[in-house]
Amino acid sequence: MDFHVTLQGRRDLSGQIYRELRAAILDGRLRRGERLPPTRELALRLDVSRNTVGVAYEWLTAEGLLEGRTRAGSFVQGEPSSRRGRAEAAPGVRLRARAFWRELPGEPVLLAPTAYDFRIGIPDASHFPFETWRRLVARQLRAATLSEGYAEAAGHAGLREAVARHVGVARGVHAEADDVLITHGAQQALDLVGRVLLEPGDCVAVEDPGYPPARLLFQSLGARVVPVPVDAEGLDVRALPDSARLVYVTPSHQFPLGMPMSPARRSALLDWAKQRDAVIIEDDYDSEFRFGGRPLETLHGLDRSGRVLYVGSFSKVMLPVLRLGFLIAPPSLQRELRWAKRVMDWHSQLPAQAALARFIDGGLLARHIRKMRREYEERHERVLEGLTRHCGDWLQPLPSMAGLHLSATFRRGGLKLEREAVVRAHAAGVGLFTLSRYCAGPRAKAGLVLGYGAIPTSRIAEGLRRLGACIAAASGGA
Repeated sequence: MDFHVTLQGRRDLSGQIYRELRAAILDGRLRRGERLPPTRELALRLDVSRNTVGVAYEWLTAEGLLEGRTRAGSFVQGEPSSRRGRAEAAPGVRLRARAFWRELPGEPVLLAPTAYDFRIGIPDASHFPFETWRRLVARQLRAATLSEGYAEAAGHAGLREAVARHVGVARGVHAEADDVLITHGAQQALDLVGRVLLEPGDCVAVEDPGYPPARLLFQSLGARVVPVPVDAEGLDVRALPDSARLVYVTPSHQFPLGMPMSPARRSALLDWAKQRDAVIIEDDYDSEFRFGGRPLETLHGLDRSGRVLYVGSFSKVMLPVLRLGFLIAPPSLQRELRWAKRVMDWHSQLPAQAALARFIDGGLLARHIRKMRREYEERHERVLEGLTRHCGDWLQPLPSMAGLHLSATFRRGGLKLEREAVVRAHAAGVGLFTLSRYCAGPRAKAGLVLGYGAIPTSRIAEGLRRLGACIAAASGGA
């Protein structure tokens, strides 16, 4: 193993080497069983005599921190000291982040899997065609297919063409490959749009309740984010602030309530944006998994003035860990968006992009979506049945015919019952989220959001029975 040793001057060189190696062993940087460089090799690197290094190794061996093995070398024997805590920061000026980051509540924590896992946003990985995907990726990792340099910021040309065809067939979105920019999921697509369009202090309108990561992202860019209420028809266009430069919406499957935006609201939103020279980001969230009803045309398809930017992701239809998404934008913004992508991270991983292009072109994505749509529709029905049977006295499910989750509001009890019920549910092995966590305005809705991507169909009924018992117990103290 190569190990960095800093020597000061030409005095006590053996002692300096000994102390640096000893500190590395005791604080865990060098782990038990790792092989140190031979004395000759380390001496050449440090420009000292071999004997100088040998003395340091002998001292460490005498302390039991190293073991010399004949014709094999010197190996670490010591363990990290349990008494050593985190190294104290060097004295100096305390660096301060911007106020926005300092005011966030701690570090983001992901809810751990539970026995009855109703977490949202998680697809069922057990049905993913891993062997097929492995072969596709392995083919792209051969030396003959790997580029020697960097690639286009917009993404793999084959994937951009495949995405344009996919959304054209599946969602009626009219786009060419040049309109597509490949991103690390939908979140990066939102970040790119914000970087290109927003000045500090610009107003951004978001749905309330809505998607917190989008709200936080726009705030982090210095925008003034205004929550706009949502009703049974979707975003209330009449409540949009006149100063909004950007509007972020999930019209196909409103997050987290689940209803689609009505045709009248879609037309009103497009008219509003045209009159105020504003831009709309359409996050086509979970649109692939629709279980009933006539699919509505996308805002992008209805747009005649080039004001809608269409965002999509492969996190739910495939796997979140792939971190692949896309942004469809008009030609007027393509140069700036590609510059922003280049400045941010140059481009997304090319082998995975090329593999996904083949996955789409071979019809494998469409086949996988059809399979998972049937699976999730059954789970959707099981969740509705379980809520009615076990939680019907307390929860009112909201109409939803798409996606990987559904929401339900409390008939009575309010936020106090919501909090107490979720605490008890987690203790009973039922993992789920409160509806109020997605609200930004002063009137938070009390309810629950239940995902069904991560929970096997066979466990849904028992999970909801436990949830009902927890709500019943919580209602006594709420």
